[in-house]
Amino acid sequence: QLLLVESGGGLVQPGGSLRLSCVVSGGRLSAYGIGWFRQTPGKDREGLACVARDGGRTWYSDSVKGRFTVSRDIEKNTVYLEMENLKPDESAIYYCAASKWALPGPAANVYDYWGQGTQVTVSS
Repeated sequence: QLLLVESGGGLVQPGGSLRLSCVVSGGRLSAYGIGWFRQTPGKDREGLACVARDGGRTWYSDSVKGRFTVSRDIEKNTVYLEMENLKPDESAIYYCAASKWALPGPAANVYDYWGQGTQVTVSS
């Protein structure tokens, strides 16, 4: 059973930056495409970015393109989401997820395993 654990959330001022981490255990990171999502109460989970199973490709939603960067460290079995120029309406719980698809993209239903989430609050 694959286990994903997010960390790195917290309180940040508008315009600030955060780096989220997703540590994967119970399987090889190279066997999964990894995505990042966020969710606020009453809204659907929003796909933000993903990195391909082979690590060679990435995808970003238009809302974060140019500000967020997804990367991975195979040796540490960890995927990162670097977030810059954060806005107050981006306050949410951020999740990572693993899919057996090569480049899974933003659809939550193609992901098989989910982390518990980490809270990001953007506020002055």
